[in-house]
Amino acid sequence: MQPHVWQLKTRTLHWQERPLLMGVLNVTPDSFSDGGQYLDPEAALDRALELEAEGADILDLGGESTRPGATLVSAEVELARILPVLKHLRGRLKIPLSIDTWKSPVAAAALEEGAEIINDVSAGRWDPLLWSTVTQYRAGYVLMHALDQPATMQQAPQYLDAPAEIVAFLAKFLARAEENGLALEAMVCDPGFGFGKTLAHNLALMRDLEAFRALRRPILVGLSRKSFLKLIGGAESLAITNDLAHLWAAARGAAIWRVHDVPAALRAARLAGAFGRGADTAL
Repeated sequence: MQPHVWQLKTRTLHWQERPLLMGVLNVTPDSFSDGGQYLDPEAALDRALELEAEGADILDLGGESTRPGATLVSAEVELARILPVLKHLRGRLKIPLSIDTWKSPVAAAALEEGAEIINDVSAGRWDPLLWSTVTQYRAGYVLMHALDQPATMQQAPQYLDAPAEIVAFLAKFLARAEENGLALEAMVCDPGFGFGKTLAHNLALMRDLEAFRALRRPILVGLSRKSFLKLIGGAESLAITNDLAHLWAAARGAAIWRVHDVPAALRAARLAGAFGRGADTAL
C-alpha cells in the first residue's frame, strides 16, 4: 500500500505536483458559504462544470448543511436535493464525484448514480450501515473527526490535547472501518477543522498537523472560509488568510484541500508544489 495514493473503484488519485483540490458544491438552503445558490439542478450543473474547468480535482456535492448549529435533515430531504443534480451530472464530469453524507440510503443512491467517494463527517458513528454500503460499492471514503452532531458540537468542546486525541480517534476508526471491510487504501483522513473545536483547538491542530502523518493515510483539510481564520485575519482578509493556511497545511503534509474558491486554491497549490509538496512529501 502506498500512503500517497487514494484508490477509488475504477481510478487511483496520485499526489504528483501539488495538493489535490476538492471543490465544494452545496445544494442546501442553509450552508454557511453558498447556501441557497445552487438549489436549481441546472444552476448546480453549471457550477459543477465551472468548478471542474477552474481546476478542481474532485467535486464534493452536499445536500445537508453541517455548519455549527445546523439541524440535520432526513435522508428523503437530502435525496430530493442531490438526486436531480446527480442525474444532470452523470456522464458530464471527468473528475471524481464525492458525496458529503453520513447516511447509508443517500450514499447508496448516489453511488448508483455514479458518485465515487463518500465524505463522512461522522466517521461511521451515526449510521451503522454506512460502512457496508461504502464497501459494497468499493467507494473512496473520507473519515472525518467531529466531536458531536452539528447542532451541539460547538457547545463548550473540550480536549486535554486536541491533536493527540484526534489522531487517536482517527486511528481507531480507520482500524474499525478496515475491520468492517473498507480497504485502507480507499480511505483518507480529515481532522475536522471547526467541527467541535474552539479557536485554540483549531490552532493546535494547525501547529501539530504533522502528527497526522502517523496515520499513514492522505490527510484532507477543510480550511476554506472557516470562522477561526476570520477571527485571526479579519473577514476582509479572508482570501489571503485562506491561502496562507493552505500553504502552512501543505508544508505539514496535507494532501487534499476542500475549497470553495478553486482558482485561488489552485494558485496556492501550484506554489506548494513548486516548494516540493508533491507525492514524495505528502506523508
